[in-house]
Amino acid sequence: MSEEAVEFVKTGKRKTAVARVRLAPGEGRITVNKRSLADYFGRPTSRMIVEQPLVLTETKGRYDVKVNVCGGGISAQAAAIRHGVTRALLEANPDFRPTLKKAGYITRDPRKVERKKYGRHKARKRPQYSKR
Repeated sequence: MSEEAVEFVKTGKRKTAVARVRLAPGEGRITVNKRSLADYFGRPTSRMIVEQPLVLTETKGRYDVKVNVCGGGISAQAAAIRHGVTRALLEANPDFRPTLKKAGYITRDPRKVERKKYGRHKARKRPQYSKR
């Protein structure tokens, strides 16, 4: 089997955002929901977050990244894509593990929105207290 036919498919998550990432050898094109990265993410910060694992491992121009992402907000989607790209890179080359681990990209961020409790306005906010 040739190297060009290899495709690494991994899932990245953050809050309620789920990103299905396909990493294949190519020219470095990043496609998110059939749109270019710059077209999908307006903020440069979000684009930077998505590219972080590729920049760190110096593989930015070597892989084409196709992403299908849904759920969550823009920031959570960017972080979910970063998580998926990191996992795919690890499958492509396990030698990247120490570098990515040190940067903290391998760990899935477990923080989620806390559920609303009864007798409260939000998860923790209490009704106003009055002595009389």
